[in-house]
This record gives sequence, C-alpha cells and structure tokens, in this order.
Amino acid sequence: MNAPTFRNWQSVQDEVLRRIHAREWAPGDLIPNEADLAVEFGCARSTVNRALRSLAGSGLLDRKRKAGTRVAAQPVAKATLDIAVIRHEVEEHGFKYGYQLSVREIAVPPLSVSGAMKIVADARILHVRALHLADDEAYAIEDRWINTLIVPDAAAETFQSVSANEWLMKYAPYTHGEIAFSAMQASAEDAEIMAVPEYSALFAMDRLTWDGEASVTKVRLLFAPGYQLRTGL
Repeated sequence: MNAPTFRNWQSVQDEVLRRIHAREWAPGDLIPNEADLAVEFGCARSTVNRALRSLAGSGLLDRKRKAGTRVAAQPVAKATLDIAVIRHEVEEHGFKYGYQLSVREIAVPPLSVSGAMKIVADARILHVRALHLADDEAYAIEDRWINTLIVPDAAAETFQSVSANEWLMKYAPYTHGEIAFSAMQASAEDAEIMAVPEYSALFAMDRLTWDGEASVTKVRLLFAPGYQLRTGL
C-alpha cells in the first residue's frame, strides 16, 4: 500500500488534526519536528510549517522556540470574525439598504486616534462619518479615519454613493487588525440620529486595521439597539 501524499498545507493540517482527534497525539504530547514530518509526509518543510502555524493560531498546538511543538493541553476555542460590508449585512437580513454621508473632511484627528494609528500628532488625514440604514431606519453610525498616506486613492473618493466601509474592503488591503466591543450610552447627537432616547445603550465596535507596520483605518461603528453580532468557533 502506497503512503499517502500531502501536496499542500491544508492536507497536512487535516492529517495533524486527525491524529489529535484520534488521540494518536494526546494533549500535552510533543509532536515530531517539522523536518521529520516533512520526510514522513513527502512534502516541503515550509508546507508543514504553514500547517502547524495555522493550527497554533487556532489554539490546538502550542509552539515554543527551541522547545518544539506540543498538542495544547487545554485548547482555546477562538472565534472567527469577518469584516462585514454593512450593505451586504443589511440586505442579507431582507432589508432595504440606505446610506447617508454627513462628514467628509481632511482634518487632524484627536490624539487618541493619531496615537492608536501611530501617525504624527499633527498629520491631516481623511475623516468620514456616515449613517447606514435598514428599511429607512438607522442601522449603524460609521465614524472613520483613513490614513491617506497609506491609502492615497481615498483622498479622491467622495464617498457620496459608496460607504468608506465598502470602498476600503474593495480597494485597501490589510494584513491584520484589532477589534474591541463595548456598550456605550448614546450621546445627544447619536441619540437624535438613531431616533432613540439619550443615554440608550448602543453596541460599539472599534476596529483598527494595518498593512504591515502602517495603519490603514480606524473606525467606530455604533449599532442601533437590538443589534446582534454572530460568529463561528
């Protein structure tokens, strides 16, 4: 019987997962090193490395330099969250999507924003604020700063007919990001826009995305009461 061949990192990942789930490699076990696995699987060491990095990222493997790779003793379940195009999200719920731009300006951001984006304090970048609607009712307020040094084409976009959320997803690649969730009391301005009482609890999502070491955009999304965020594990 011929040994199975592993032509890509996904097939290697599947075999490693099989061994973990079958308890061939039990929690806490040190697994063979990359070089030995590459010989066993008949593939490049880089292919094995990519598969193990993916499983380590999902919390199933614990990798330590010079100490090898072990099956995680207590695997951590991690949620996967996609950055949604809000228009698609609204339409997938069966609602009519609407969009209203309220602010588009080149301005100096607050120090909290420039500090988070790691840009000089007096840098002038693009600020966009808009309202997303579902069946003509407020769905989310988008308050966004775009680093036009990294995304220069954004400076020429009016954002009158397409939201910054959707435009950036199409034209501005990113390598990684940070997301924070919180509940916030609606300010007088936000309450008026949302047509809710002042101090109502709003779901807030703060997101900062990066292209390597450079910030791309920082956004705060405020969702109307009743909004639910769903993700997978």
